[in-house]
Amino acid sequence: MPKLKTHTGAKKRFNLTKTGKVKRAHAYKSHLLNGHGKDTKRKRGLRKGAYADDTNAATIKRMIPYK
Repeated sequence: MPKLKTHTGAKKRFNLTKTGKVKRAHAYKSHLLNGHGKDTKRKRGLRKGAYADDTNAATIKRMIPYK
């Protein structure tokens, strides 16, 4: 069977845990971080990682076959 191509955008955004879950980062943490954009509590929550939804996990795993 031929080698599979890894989706380069997906490999930068997702990681797999040992149990096979897909880890992701939160969105909306790139700008408007001081003063008038987001409050401290919201920014602190965005720092934490999250897991991809089960409906998307299979698709993401197909995009990163060797991770």
